Amino acid sequence: MPTAITWGLEASPFLLKLEAMLRFHAVPFRRLPGTGSWLENLRIGSRLDRAKRAGRVRRHPRMDPALDEYPAVPFFSEDGGATFQYDSTSIGHWLDDHAGGRVPPLFPTEPRLGFVARLIDEAFDEFGLYMVHHMRWVGAATDTAMGEHTARELSRLAPPLLRARPAAEIQKRIPRRQVRRCPYLFSVAPQGYAASVEPQRVPPARAGFPPTHALLRESWVAHLAALESLLATQPFLLGECFTIADASAYGQLSMNLIDPSVARELRERAPRLHAWLVGIRDGRHAGRRGPLFLSDALRPLLSIVMETFAPLMAQNERAWHDATARGETLFNEPAFDQGRALYDGTLRGHPFRAVVKTFQVRVWRELRDAWRVLLDDDRTALRALLPQSTLLD
Repeated sequence: MPTAITWGLEASPFLLKLEAMLRFHAVPFRRLPGTGSWLENLRIGSRLDRAKRAGRVRRHPRMDPALDEYPAVPFFSEDGGATFQYDSTSIGHWLDDHAGGRVPPLFPTEPRLGFVARLIDEAFDEFGLYMVHHMRWVGAATDTAMGEHTARELSRLAPPLLRARPAAEIQKRIPRRQVRRCPYLFSVAPQGYAASVEPQRVPPARAGFPPTHALLRESWVAHLAALESLLATQPFLLGECFTIADASAYGQLSMNLIDPSVARELRERAPRLHAWLVGIRDGRHAGRRGPLFLSDALRPLLSIVMETFAPLMAQNERAWHDATARGETLFNEPAFDQGRALYDGTLRGHPFRAVVKTFQVRVWRELRDAWRVLLDDDRTALRALLPQSTLLD
């Protein structure tokens, strides 16, 4: 039986990303709580809770705790629950460092490739999350299966004879909670928005916030088109081998494969991309080797990344500086719930209002640091592929 454990839910794109990386690294694992017995889940869950409270959930490599969200899902244990790690990208670094050359690294070592892989990874983790969460609760509002999947997995935390009632409650409660969080995750409905679902599952507007439904849908369509054209020329985003860039794109976009109407549209708009997602889900990327390269076919994807992710991160960082200068100390979701640390911005010509997110400040700082340490020739070459690259300077 595998000793490695992932702890999380199928509804999490970061768990899907992690599991794709584990398959690529040929690390057998089990997903808990979904495949665990009640007693096993009780034992591992208790250990994880104790580790969280004691601050013993590890991140590799260590990062500035002042701007971190500790601990963030998903969780991974290589030793059956004795120790735990968090954050999918960080776990990817740990997998590379412990691979012993058995497989190519998830993080390319060539500087230009390494930077582009990191840029795509962070873009899908941050802005990609907004798009796919929006497509689930707006695009697939009437038929998403997320509630059923999550209820089935979480019910494994209850004794077998007592599972039916908590599963039914979870199936109702979780979707309502996730819909309420839509504005925090950048999806704000127009005033008076209606959907053919129960009132508690109608994606909400928020007073004073411009609607972002059009922005998110347009961006999702643009990402699909860019990936479809790229995958027509090569099997993975950076060439012939799976990298962290593929893992992140897969994790976010494959989340919607359990949302029937969005999955159907994805298959119709981008059939190659849909087949690629299914192939990675089924492990067909494992064991693949081949050269990596930066091709002209990357241009549409990098263009939409630099139109969405990069300006959003830059505006968030400026807002963080402004807020801290005013003496603000509360950020992220707690601040959003209280109407604090808010800022106004524009993305692809659309106005938006958001809360300052400290973890995005960290992401953007680290990415810009990685850009600055590149050699001049490498930056010059990458500028030809990256519109608005001055945002990184």
